[in-house]
Amino acid sequence: MSASGSDVILQRMMALHPKIIDLTLDRVWRLLAALGNPQDALPPVIHIAGTNGKGSTQAMLRAGLEGTGASVHAYTSPHLARFHERIRIAGHLITEDALTDVLDECYRANGTDSITYFEITTCAALLAMSRTPADYTLLEVGLGGRLDATNVIAQPALTIVTPVSIDHEQYLGNTLAAIAGEKAGIIKRGVPCVVGPQPDEALEVIEATAARLGAPLLAHGQHWHAYAENGRLVFQDEAGLLDLPLPNLPGDHQIENAGAALAALRHLNKGDAAYIASVTEAHWPARMQHLRHGTLAEAAPDAELWLDGGHNAAAGIALGRHLASLPKRPTHLICGMLNTKDVSGYLRPLAAQAASLTAVAIPGEANTLPAQATAEAARQAGMPASTAASLREALAAIVASEPRARILICGSLYLAGHVLRENG
Repeated sequence: MSASGSDVILQRMMALHPKIIDLTLDRVWRLLAALGNPQDALPPVIHIAGTNGKGSTQAMLRAGLEGTGASVHAYTSPHLARFHERIRIAGHLITEDALTDVLDECYRANGTDSITYFEITTCAALLAMSRTPADYTLLEVGLGGRLDATNVIAQPALTIVTPVSIDHEQYLGNTLAAIAGEKAGIIKRGVPCVVGPQPDEALEVIEATAARLGAPLLAHGQHWHAYAENGRLVFQDEAGLLDLPLPNLPGDHQIENAGAALAALRHLNKGDAAYIASVTEAHWPARMQHLRHGTLAEAAPDAELWLDGGHNAAAGIALGRHLASLPKRPTHLICGMLNTKDVSGYLRPLAAQAASLTAVAIPGEANTLPAQATAEAARQAGMPASTAASLREALAAIVASEPRARILICGSLYLAGHVLRENG
């Protein structure tokens, strides 16, 4: 198969349903049955939902498990540069030939029946992972939880709910309680659930769901604690205290994500090698990723260039805190957002840390927020703002006026994917 084989099938799949998002499990169950129910043949599953931090938590959990020599499948979304990033088979990104074959099999099994892109590609991932032996399967929810296409595992080994905040209100509800109810939909009867730091309103819903289903909770602030002390990560639970290096993923919020991963690893009795690997070996692109090499880095040789794909108000708060913790240096933002996001809520926490913002449209993205709208939101948040026709134009303008600046390219993960492809 040529390298474009999977792209051709993925494009066909986009036409199988008129909506990108249409939350229900009926179509997923139908296709999985046609495929022989591969979800029932997966290695033990750890299912992860949440508004923020689920990808980072999965990355640290995978690093920890692999640090013990375990073989791990992992499914995540969205991808950044290539679709293949969504599916790891026994620790390795799925190959082009394997992806093309499994997509084609799912496309043929589905026929002309209506099914969304995410639903059919999730079925393909489950099918691919069911056919290769591994010790664990890590499934990251795409949107919500209760009606997400990944929520088809009858008896996972463990579930995790990372911090819940307001996002995707048009699909999940406009209150924390409603959104938490959707996230808590992954909790299964009798299956332990690790719970990250939560607002009280969200925690009440999660606790009520767990109580109804008899699912033991391992909740932050009650059953485990994680915090930084003297340049180390301290994790404490009923089994005792761990003194570990700080996470290699930057940002204070990664302490909490590491805590959730460690709570899961402790529940699984994985030992010191797993705990150390989880905080020292995790890799998760576009989460305060320092771009040191590539064509964009070469275009700003004296600047400090960063990339982050946080895109909601909670992510803006975490990013603002992290920027405040860095050594003082003039900081300029290049930002592109989707029109479905709360751009003002995202930008307000960043205003105190940014000398300027240059807004760009996200190339090739139909739902991009126009650059002028992003710039206006930045001005209302208190930042000097301008627009640029492209990412490179924005970068060049900043470097021309302040060559040694700290430059953060931020906003949508779709912009982050464009950056990684362009940077090479």
